[in-house]
Amino acid sequence: MSQRETLVHLFAGGCGGTVGAILTCPLEVVKTRLQSSTVNLLYFSEVHLSTVNGAGVARMATPGPLHCLKLIMEREGPRSLFRGLGPTLVGVAPSRAIYFAAYSCAKEKLNGVLDPDSTQVHMLSAGLAGFTAITATNPIWLIKTRLQLDARKRGERRMNALECVQRVYQTDGVRGFYRGMSASYAGISETVIHFVLYESIKQRLREAKARAAMVEQEDEGVKDASDFVGMMLAAATSKTCATCIAYPHEVIRTRLREEGSRYRSFWQTLLTVPREEGYRALYRGLTTHLVRQIPNTAIMMSTYELVVYLLHR
Repeated sequence: MSQRETLVHLFAGGCGGTVGAILTCPLEVVKTRLQSSTVNLLYFSEVHLSTVNGAGVARMATPGPLHCLKLIMEREGPRSLFRGLGPTLVGVAPSRAIYFAAYSCAKEKLNGVLDPDSTQVHMLSAGLAGFTAITATNPIWLIKTRLQLDARKRGERRMNALECVQRVYQTDGVRGFYRGMSASYAGISETVIHFVLYESIKQRLREAKARAAMVEQEDEGVKDASDFVGMMLAAATSKTCATCIAYPHEVIRTRLREEGSRYRSFWQTLLTVPREEGYRALYRGLTTHLVRQIPNTAIMMSTYELVVYLLHR
């Protein structure tokens, strides 16, 4: 890959990630709050009484996405829905840029070794790209999570990113910035599944367009609005399937990144959460995550493809 090609993919990936992150930030905040172990402390929900062997037992119901969104608006104000946006904007461009550049480079190299554009090539390329981006940018995402979990009432002074960095360093040292990275590595499986499905669907769309172009005797290289709609649908479909399969790593990662967290490792958290809260706790925030992730991924991928297309014209 030429230097220009690498820069094109870096720029396109950065643009796609930035646009998607800005438009879906409020849903990201709600999702992170729901994933946290302190969600019932942050939002003391309705108390339900149930009878167990004749004795009354008080149970707090975990707030749903809309309830959580409403409480954030009422108690903290609309600005809190954009908590962590600063680190997100700082991190999303280099993260996505590194990811897409690494993916393109790995795919080109592997195409010369394995069967070109095969499932194996897409899986290995996505895995290597995810590993590279996670390792490089984990500290940024840790700060973002801490800021999103920093619930303050209206009028109270909010912790900024610099203060958060100082607190992490004073409490845990340099190692503190890499909490949750093991869960992120486990999440590479989601990325691999997503890109394998995405490339497969995109290839089928290309083949369908080529057949239609032959019938209509048109130039199949010319793209129109339907091509970008197809890419958005391909990205949304593939991401939905991948997210539902690999979602628990998201909850585990948030728990590991909490300030003063009692969770210490990926496997310890994976075993502790279901034991104490039930298996459903591993899927807290899934609905919000899907509502956010589908448009975010569709916007990101279509923006990426559009920028690449425009820069190659």
